[in-house]
Amino acid sequence: MRVQRRFTEAMPRVDPEIVRPVGERALAARFVLVCVGWGAVACAFIGVFVPGMPTTVFVLVAAYCFARSSPRFAAWLANHRWFGPTVRRFEHQGGMSATAKRRALAAMWTAVLVSSALLLSASRLATAATLAAGVVGTVAILVAVPTLPES
Repeated sequence: MRVQRRFTEAMPRVDPEIVRPVGERALAARFVLVCVGWGAVACAFIGVFVPGMPTTVFVLVAAYCFARSSPRFAAWLANHRWFGPTVRRFEHQGGMSATAKRRALAAMWTAVLVSSALLLSASRLATAATLAAGVVGTVAILVAVPTLPES
């Protein structure tokens, strides 16, 4: 008992404001992932109705975030009527076919070019930002998502 007391008295005191326990960091990370996941679901939902806005990429981002933060939300997304087939196909096959990639890129670049043409008279900065977003989306689809053989 006496040895234990000396040991605990010798321990340095840590200010909880400076160092949070690991559990709180994990909780904060989960919260951020859930927020990003729901933001991606919102963008995917908008993409269902807005021509040219990619839906699949946002669904996959949401699935990634939910898989690491909330099993309940991950199950909801996998069983969703509109988004579920995309998630299940990606989980089982691990990528997109070349045809699906071409269609996604064609739709995205159609929207990017139309938006850029409309924005050109208003703001060159907005036009440049739209084109930059198109480049980032293209790189994400071509590099981050594996290409599957046609079935």
